[in-house]
Amino acid sequence: MGPGPWGPGGPRRGRGRRNEERPTAEQRARVAAWVLGRVPSGWYIEAPQVSLDADELLIVGRLATVELPTGSSAEDRATAELARISGHREETREQRVRIAPEAEQEFSKIVSWGARCGDSLEIFTSASVPVMTRLRMPERHVLDTLIDAGVARSRSDALAWCVRLVATNEEAWISELREAFAHVEDVRAKGPSPEG
Repeated sequence: MGPGPWGPGGPRRGRGRRNEERPTAEQRARVAAWVLGRVPSGWYIEAPQVSLDADELLIVGRLATVELPTGSSAEDRATAELARISGHREETREQRVRIAPEAEQEFSKIVSWGARCGDSLEIFTSASVPVMTRLRMPERHVLDTLIDAGVARSRSDALAWCVRLVATNEEAWISELREAFAHVEDVRAKGPSPEG
């Protein structure tokens, strides 16, 4: 296999490493193309969604919806969708275990998997990456309040809960930020090279 899109050796892997490098649009496209070529075509009903950051490559595929009798409850639908996802997880486990190390070697990223069916989403494996941060007393007080209220077990859990809350409640705004950032990357890529 090649040296990966980040140059010889790529970024160092390993838990707890600090890697601030953000993948470019070109690198994201290359990873998505690799995943499309490597993942068996019969697994999903459309191209899998490939998410990428400095540490992790997450592959999420959409499964065929479950046809239920008319009048089935939302609870029955959710049960059927989760059962389909669980079946897919078990049936593909052996191949996913073979594909993941290939991708990890090619792109120097931890590989995670998930699946969608209807409105249900399950992430099978996902990296839990430590993030260093400095918080002042008012921010720490917020985290400690969440711990005291039983919302979280630790400051780390409380901070993750806050991030999930923002992601859920500000999804449209965050998507807009990502789109704007992708546009900036495209414009930057068209500009002069700093090396030349």
